Amino acid sequence: MITRSANVLAISGIALALGSAPAYAHVSAQPEEAEKGGYAKIAFRVPNEDPVAGTVQVKVTLPEQYPLSSVRTKPVPGWTAQVEKAQIAPVEVDGAQVTEAVRSITWTAEPGTRIGPDQFNEFEATLGAMPENADELLLPTTQTYDNGKVVEWNQPTPPGGEEPEHPAPTVKLIAAEGGGHSHGGTPAGAPEEAADQHGSSDETARYLGGAGLLVGALGVGVGAGALVRGRRSGGEKS
Repeated sequence: MITRSANVLAISGIALALGSAPAYAHVSAQPEEAEKGGYAKIAFRVPNEDPVAGTVQVKVTLPEQYPLSSVRTKPVPGWTAQVEKAQIAPVEVDGAQVTEAVRSITWTAEPGTRIGPDQFNEFEATLGAMPENADELLLPTTQTYDNGKVVEWNQPTPPGGEEPEHPAPTVKLIAAEGGGHSHGGTPAGAPEEAADQHGSSDETARYLGGAGLLVGALGVGVGAGALVRGRRSGGEKS
């Protein structure tokens, strides 16, 4: 009876730990925050949700009402990136007149490449300048599979509401520290490196937190097993 209870306790602890670890079952933007008026490095994390088919194209649409004049993509082995631009009414960005903005970024897999079942990939881009008159940036994303299936991740999540079935990747926009414009919260001349460090430290903290819970749960199971063995040994001596 004690052995069965110890096993249930250990399994329950492990399940709790795994449930607490970060899980991204949909396309998401990392990090989830960027400073208003600044530039940020955003990684679009794309998990493959089909048990058989593979993802072969990812298209991110940038908001027309908040034009971004600067978009640079990071090379991804086996994928090509295409940045589509469009003419816009003249706007001033960092003291310069801008008449062209990026409308979308499309990553397409080369022959023989795909995101397979139970896999994910990340597609990185630096975006800017972030709007100063908005609190979030909605980035609808289209995910295309090699069997022809297309999934639109374009639904906004209402404030304080339940997450929709196909939520759009969203970046919350926060005020820049000190009231000035930031390039990823880093010293001038190194925006991409610092943005990368910010995103990496954030993700590392999340995964270490999940791993800590898992180790704690395993410790509970080991402790329970030791208690059972101790009681058995005591019974044999008597």
